[in-house]
Amino acid sequence: MPLKTLRVLVTGGAGYIGSHTARQLVDAGYELTVVDTLYSGHRWAVPQDADFYQLNAGDSKEMVKLLRKRRIEAVIHFAGHIVVPESVRDPDKYYQNNVVNSMNLINACRESGVGLFVFSSSAAVYGNPETVPVSEGDSTMPINPYGRTKLITEWNLNDVATSSSLTSGKDFRYIALRYFNVAGARFDSTLGQATPQATHLIKVACEVALGKRDSLSIFGTDYETPDGTCLRDYIHVEDLASAHLAALLYLAEGGSSDILNCGYGQGYSVREVLKTVRSVSAVDFPIIEAGRRPGDAPQLIADNTRILDILRWSPKHNNFTEICRTAWEWEKRYHNDYSQSSIPTTKVG
Repeated sequence: MPLKTLRVLVTGGAGYIGSHTARQLVDAGYELTVVDTLYSGHRWAVPQDADFYQLNAGDSKEMVKLLRKRRIEAVIHFAGHIVVPESVRDPDKYYQNNVVNSMNLINACRESGVGLFVFSSSAAVYGNPETVPVSEGDSTMPINPYGRTKLITEWNLNDVATSSSLTSGKDFRYIALRYFNVAGARFDSTLGQATPQATHLIKVACEVALGKRDSLSIFGTDYETPDGTCLRDYIHVEDLASAHLAALLYLAEGGSSDILNCGYGQGYSVREVLKTVRSVSAVDFPIIEAGRRPGDAPQLIADNTRILDILRWSPKHNNFTEICRTAWEWEKRYHNDYSQSSIPTTKVG
């Protein structure tokens, strides 16, 4: 199927990862529709060449109308809540949005004849993995509601894909991408993470370096890791976005449903992250050591062998200093150019 004729809908396309992916889709020639409630996304982050609808992706009736109106052929589903500590405090919120709304969207796709689906999953499905790096075939034992909601949706996708081929004969295939830690920003600093009250470590560190927060806390210094702090596999947001395009192409060319890790296969500790952000920002910002948070795994590092092989995906930005530098450059621009007074008024197209 020629890419220029493929009609794609992106949910959560005004958010951090969704907006980067949307920009790459437009640049690649896709006909793009974006749906977002603007709960944590921004209208200005949506590409001008995309059609935008301020809708809840879990509203089945409205989504069926839109999918049919736009004659959508593929959906990339980002819309969801992502904050692990919040999921522990308020699991109902996460099950409603991440599970129920996702199931409603999947059903709307089936009803509208949309047969290609790319899902934003998470390494949180692994919980505390027994082996590191962790591969897709390892046990999935999430330790927080966020991870459980992502795993349940993976199960739902698998069951829907199986039942579609057995009962209706209609093709429904999916790729679930299990993200590890996403960071960085577009290299021209026109897009980056602008989530209100963000909790991602590199984003928070950049805000502290810029003086937007007073200090930063390390949650747990007694883990069984080299320096006592958690280890994470960080992937540049532009590489993660390109993985979605690779998944879309794979499905469009007839690829079978699959679940794939998205990471670089190497880990950095919390202390290493903060040292690097201090270096690229040239700010010796204050750091507080605190106790562990509920729901945090000591180590999450990807075995990315299968995604490299199956999608023929070639990451281009596996450089941790570069990840932190682009995040820092974006944070400075966002602070100066995207103040509340300058953010464009929301309009529904």
